[in-house]
Amino acid sequence: MRLLIIGALDAELGQASRIAAARGARVAQADGPAAALARLRTEGADLVLCDLAHDIGWLIERLAAERIACPVIACGRNADAAAAVRAIQAGAKEFLPLPPDAELIAAMLQAVAGEAEGPVWRDPVMAALLARAEALARAEASVLVTGESGTGKEVLARFLHAHSRRSRGPFVALNCAALPETLLESELFGHEKGAFSGAVAARKGKFEQADGGTLLLDEIGEMDARLQAKLLRVIQEREVDKLGGTAPVKVDVRLLAATNRDLGAEVRAGRFREDLWFRLNVVALHIPPLRERPGDVAALAAHFARRFAAANGLPQRPVSPAAEALLLAHPWPGNVRELENTLHRAVLLAEGGWIGPEAIELTPLQAPRPAAGAAPAPASPASPPAAPAPTSAPVSALVGRRMEEVERDLIIETLTHCLGNRTRAAEILGISIRTLRNKLHEYRAQGAPVPVAPGSGLLPGPGPWTGMGR
Repeated sequence: MRLLIIGALDAELGQASRIAAARGARVAQADGPAAALARLRTEGADLVLCDLAHDIGWLIERLAAERIACPVIACGRNADAAAAVRAIQAGAKEFLPLPPDAELIAAMLQAVAGEAEGPVWRDPVMAALLARAEALARAEASVLVTGESGTGKEVLARFLHAHSRRSRGPFVALNCAALPETLLESELFGHEKGAFSGAVAARKGKFEQADGGTLLLDEIGEMDARLQAKLLRVIQEREVDKLGGTAPVKVDVRLLAATNRDLGAEVRAGRFREDLWFRLNVVALHIPPLRERPGDVAALAAHFARRFAAANGLPQRPVSPAAEALLLAHPWPGNVRELENTLHRAVLLAEGGWIGPEAIELTPLQAPRPAAGAAPAPASPASPPAAPAPTSAPVSALVGRRMEEVERDLIIETLTHCLGNRTRAAEILGISIRTLRNKLHEYRAQGAPVPVAPGSGLLPGPGPWTGMGR
């Protein structure tokens, strides 16, 4: 966790700095927003803590203009209420009152770091996987982490980094599907001032930011073929060519990659370079889906129940045996992410001293399609009458509407059904995750309500750090 503090490290800000460092953060300091911006361009950070005495609005505007994705937290004394409101309106994620509270800072760091506690497991299958991961962690070889969406690939990547000889160095993650190809190259390799329209200053890429540490390339299977060739060269030569640069820059990075695709099949289909696959796949770690490690369900449920109760300022409630039985019977197509969403809802809905079965709302599963030529299964006498087959009415109801409106409603409804899971929604819709993200960006710009991604930290209930994103 890289924390950049803007302001003088004396008195209360210095106290906040020491608390964050004691919680494992690597703390850097800048005297003002301009100096902080220059530092973010070259070194990056996971979180910025800015004193209200500085122009937070200007900083957030510059970060947006230069596409530097880093949450900003305003801090100051409670007497500065008007300034705090202005900072939030300008785009600050939260307000940290001074003097600082150690537990609030811990919650802030955890919200940004994601799964800061590391993997939670009880099943022997996961125990064996983590033992293998720990044995491989001290090596320098590239690791390819595979598994279905929502199984915890980034959590395992952080585990590898934490147990490696690079653990004191930075851990930098980049989702290769989150950016269009035109921006992904500069995010990876960096650029010089004037390299392209909008490059108002030189900026280090993720490889340089991760120098001496670990770089995770998530959803590597979504990378464009042209960038695959450039990535292969970086792995081979251990140097990057910045956009607009005149000389290569040496980097010392351990590379981890993650994907929910079968890269072997992608290679055979001609969508992924075979030589890059061999470079990334020196060691492979496959995370089994949650349905294949049932022993983890109860442990994860208890973990999420504690986390969301604390985040929402609610009493701690254990999961009742009846509710646990429901969780164990579910196949979890969305894996750990779906279980996390389910327990989040349950914590908010539960009453009394337990999280009971009435608070467990599971995602409905689609009924399997009968095989071709098979007779329909007879209805159970105790079952309610089946719903009538859909007629042409729903289709005719679309007549007169614009195609863009129908597409937008379909995408948002599918995303809502998937509890905000972008990858699962893209699979159902039959489009790439990049196309889906670009569509959602358009809808947000139009003012349409877009479901929040799971794990983003946007919690519906009251409590500390409810606006924090990862």
